Amino acid sequence: MSKKLDLGSLPAQVDRYKDLLQNTIEYRKKWPEELKPMLIETLEYINEETNLGGTVEVKDNIENLESVVFNLGRSSSGLHENIDDSGIKRTMIKSNGALIYQQLFNGKVMVMTLNPVIEGYGEPKPPKMVEILRPEELKQAFVLRHMDIFLNDISEWEDYDDDAPEKKKQGFNPIGFNRPLEDDE
Repeated sequence: MSKKLDLGSLPAQVDRYKDLLQNTIEYRKKWPEELKPMLIETLEYINEETNLGGTVEVKDNIENLESVVFNLGRSSSGLHENIDDSGIKRTMIKSNGALIYQQLFNGKVMVMTLNPVIEGYGEPKPPKMVEILRPEELKQAFVLRHMDIFLNDISEWEDYDDDAPEKKKQGFNPIGFNRPLEDDE
């Protein structure tokens, strides 16, 4: 090219891109060296100290897309489907929820909660994304906070009703277009 072309912000964009590629390499190294062992140890400790009854599972079939899952397992839901008039019933199984730490393609870690679900009853909610963290941001204190969020989510699921606390606090009343039930003047 005979005439010099002004590249504008392209060189800065290239530098940023190269930095991001290098970050991915560094982030991926931290998963097996630091994050995975810390997550396993912390979740197992919480489970033992609280008697929560979960298990810590490592999903590592795809390198650099691994996950550590705190799983509350499955149980009988207490619901039974009548199969026919013979009195045969099928137990409906309940998945009790999970807290998931999923390594992303770029080495960052996505934290998700999975609500309980009863197979064959309603539509399961998709996992709730709590946050995405760089490896250096993920500390034990965060795991405690994530467990607190998870326990709150599954407790709300277990205690489901249509009297949401937000509605009560805001004076929500579906009757009378959000007007109090008191008599008009």
